[in-house]
Amino acid sequence: MNDCLFFGYNYQPILFKNKSNKITKPIQFKFENENENENENENENENENENENEKQIKQISTGRFSTIFLFKNGKAIEYLKENDPKQNPEKIQIEENIQKVTVGSQNEAILTIEGNVFAKGKDINPNNSKEFINISSLIEDKNDRIIQDIVSGSGSIYLLTSNQNVYGIGSNEYGQLGFDSKTLPKTEKPILMMKNVSKIFLGNASKHVFLLNSNQELFTCGYNKYGQVGLGESRREEIEIQKLTQIQNIPKGKIIDIKCGLFHSIMLIENENQNQNQNQKRKLYSCGYYQYNGLGKEDEDTYEFTEIKSSLFENDNIIDFYVGSNHTLILTSKSKFIGFGDNYWGQLGTGNTEDQSFPIQIEFPKLRFNEDIFNYHISCGFQKSFIYYSPPSFSNLEEDLIKLFRRKEFCDISFKTENGEIIEAHKLILKYRLNQNQNQIEKLQEIISNKSIKESNQIFEMIYSNNSNINPKLYFEIKEIINSNEKIEEKMKRIYLNENENEKDFIIERKEKQYKFPKLILIMRSELYRGMFLSVTEDKSNKVTDYSEISNKSFQIFEYWIYSNQIKEGIKITKEIIDEIQIGIDYFQLNQTYPNLFDLLIKKFNNQNQN
Repeated sequence: MNDCLFFGYNYQPILFKNKSNKITKPIQFKFENENENENENENENENENENENEKQIKQISTGRFSTIFLFKNGKAIEYLKENDPKQNPEKIQIEENIQKVTVGSQNEAILTIEGNVFAKGKDINPNNSKEFINISSLIEDKNDRIIQDIVSGSGSIYLLTSNQNVYGIGSNEYGQLGFDSKTLPKTEKPILMMKNVSKIFLGNASKHVFLLNSNQELFTCGYNKYGQVGLGESRREEIEIQKLTQIQNIPKGKIIDIKCGLFHSIMLIENENQNQNQNQKRKLYSCGYYQYNGLGKEDEDTYEFTEIKSSLFENDNIIDFYVGSNHTLILTSKSKFIGFGDNYWGQLGTGNTEDQSFPIQIEFPKLRFNEDIFNYHISCGFQKSFIYYSPPSFSNLEEDLIKLFRRKEFCDISFKTENGEIIEAHKLILKYRLNQNQNQIEKLQEIISNKSIKESNQIFEMIYSNNSNINPKLYFEIKEIINSNEKIEEKMKRIYLNENENEKDFIIERKEKQYKFPKLILIMRSELYRGMFLSVTEDKSNKVTDYSEISNKSFQIFEYWIYSNQIKEGIKITKEIIDEIQIGIDYFQLNQTYPNLFDLLIKKFNNQNQN
């Protein structure tokens, strides 16, 4: 099982039986008896694997009255306020695989791999607040029902679609859906709030929201009694911001994340100045109400985002942070945990209940922090905190392949299951996942013809990801036709070197030279082209794009990285190339993969100079 630490308010829901309501020191979280009712008729090996996957935490989302644990196998367990301490926690009953969960103060939502969203709450389903309903199917525009991301606030849920549109559903008591609260106090159907959105930011208890568009312009609406929306001194008297309003006075740099508490907000900014210390490029800024020490600075309200300063951040970089109702926890690249804010229930993990007005370092058990710090994550809720270890199940490219497998408009080969149902796939991906120089497509069709639609989906997910843990029994049947020894990045490089130009259906032009790419690869690797090709309104013809600002050497690095997630050998890295790469990363909108391309180039540049 993952390393998973808990501290804070052990009530509503009860997470530890026979323990105090206040847990002030981090303790290891363990699940009790969640597998008692597993189907006894299942294959023993499959049960072993299923149980092991169920212990591997993928994500934790916790609010005021519930906490949901999402596991690697796509299932989830929910702890509720109403649960009897003598009973086991409830399992989420959703047939489809879950890729994300989000918990607000009065609602929960689940995003499936298919892009559907199931949610519950008194403002979502007044007839039965405990029943999950499919809210994505209620979007009026049928072409906008594939959901990419979800976030919950206080009584409201926000959906970001694959077309980069944001919808809100639930409470609009303070205008947090961007509409007049008197004429529209709440809605039981998702309503379109804003188009061309790249990210949604809020908190599980917040009644205000931030939306970031593709041009890094930030908009806000909702509850503003304490200046928590960051519009500045001139807007301090407006308790409610009834419509989306652009924030003009944002600190310089790229907005990485914003987390919201009850009465305040905290923003993480990455400084793009090349002269900036590379080990301290990210800074935190806060605004809102000071009383619960949530701002991390002087004891006075702040109506616009101002920097949180501390010597603890010097020569270090923030890699993750989370905001609870009134407290904040921060994780840095040098394995430091830092916190500040309300600590009445021990939610800072300091071993006492003293509030902290300014950032302090918190001592936790080392576990494996130093060796794998980037795979630790923080989740904070109403006066409670989790820190947990969650390494990726697949490589970033494999995860993208799984997501792409679900996008039917790019499928170009069909297979028939035992019941005559059709399942579709991508011929280009199969070509480089199956063994070469053999006609394996026909063999795959033979196998699929004897399987159910559910088993067929699992087979394709294993072929795409090369992950036998999805279903070891089925993997045994297909292992002879797939090349299981070669990493997916190596297969993508074979596409890169492939001489068959018919598979390369998009042209990127640079000065006098043209580069051809398969659209499929660009969709997997670049947010820019993903938005271009997956949009229902965008022209999907073979566009020609000019990248004349980037030199040939820099473009070769991008070309190789897009296919392989690796740096091409034989190119000497210079400061000029690094500058161009940073421009190109923003231009291509490359997925935030790990390792990071820019960081690797800096490391390689430093190694070259040392030698």
